[in-house]
Amino acid sequence: MTNGTVHLAVYDTLADWETGYLTPHLRSGVAHKKPGGYGVTTVGPTTDPVTTMGGVRIAPDIALADLDPADSAMLILPGASAWDTDADLLAPFARAARAFLDSGVPVAAICGATAGLAREGLLDDRAHTSNAPDYLAATGYAGAAHYCDEPAATGGNVVTAGATAPVAFAREAFALLDVFEPDVLDAWYRLFAHEDTSAFEVLQRAAGATEGA
Repeated sequence: MTNGTVHLAVYDTLADWETGYLTPHLRSGVAHKKPGGYGVTTVGPTTDPVTTMGGVRIAPDIALADLDPADSAMLILPGASAWDTDADLLAPFARAARAFLDSGVPVAAICGATAGLAREGLLDDRAHTSNAPDYLAATGYAGAAHYCDEPAATGGNVVTAGATAPVAFAREAFALLDVFEPDVLDAWYRLFAHEDTSAFEVLQRAAGATEGA
C-alpha cells in the first residue's frame, strides 16, 4: 500500500469512540513500516460542519462528491445513529465504499456503517461481523452465512466490527494496510485491548529500531 492518505467519513451523529484507536496510530508513524505514518483526510456529505454524537463539531476537509479512490489507501466508515434512523442520508457513503472496492482500495466499517454495507450488498459474499447477527439480518441482506461471531473481522478488502470493539477494529485495519510488523501489531493489541504491560517493551524496541533506521 503506497498511498499515504486514508479517508475518514464524518457525518452528524458519528460515534466518537469508534475510530479513536485507529486514526491516531495511523498518523503517529511510531514503529510503522511506512515512515511517517498516514495522513487522515475527513470526508463529509458536503464541506459544511457536522456534529458528532459527543457534540464535537468537525469541518470536513472534502465533500463526498470529490472523493476519488485513486487518492486513498482506505475509506473508514464510523458508526452513527443516522445509519439506522435515516439510512438514505448515509447511503451515498455505502455507494462510495462500493466504488473503493471496485477500485481495489480497502474499506473499514464499524457499528452502523456495517448495516450500510449490508444494504449495499457488500457483505453478501465475504466474511464480516457487526453489532449482532440480528442487527444485520434486519437489513434484508443475503450474507448471513458469512457472519463471524468475533469483535472484528476481515473479508477480502473489507474490515468490519461491532460498536464495542474499536481496538479490534483498529487491529484489523492495521493488518490490512500492513502498518506494523506482526510482532508489533500483536504487542499493540495486547497493550490496548488487555493492558498487558509486557507488550510496551516490544513497542519501545520497535520504535527505537525505526528511529535508528
